[in-house]
Amino acid sequence: MKKLNCILLVDDNDSDNFIHKRIIEKSGIANHTEIAMNGKEALDFLISQGKAGLSERQNKHPDLIFLDINMPVMDGWEFLEEYHQLDDSLKGKVIFIMLTTSLNPADKTRAESMIDSGCFQFKPLTTEMINEIMLRNFPDHL
Repeated sequence: MKKLNCILLVDDNDSDNFIHKRIIEKSGIANHTEIAMNGKEALDFLISQGKAGLSERQNKHPDLIFLDINMPVMDGWEFLEEYHQLDDSLKGKVIFIMLTTSLNPADKTRAESMIDSGCFQFKPLTTEMINEIMLRNFPDHL
């Protein structure tokens, strides 16, 4: 199985990050799993990868970002707005999954309008969800 280079978890909840990182690591789908506690940290991470050397950038630039909605400093919506303004060289080809506890149908509609190839999922992340995400978005990695 070909692994994703990196998965970025963007969530301010330490417990969720611990559980989700563990599920990702047990699934064996990625070489690296990084955590950002809010959208600002996630943007800083992406920008730092753009400044990194080529080999480090290829290893740590995320292929998949799990994004929470409600976070301090910069929430998921603000992150997506800023992300869309980044230079293409900093963005790469990333699949976004909005991973949230929000039951608001308007959030799902908004996410679908802001994320081209991603989807809206409810926490917690499960092995079944990872399998579906991989099948739908990364079939060449199975």
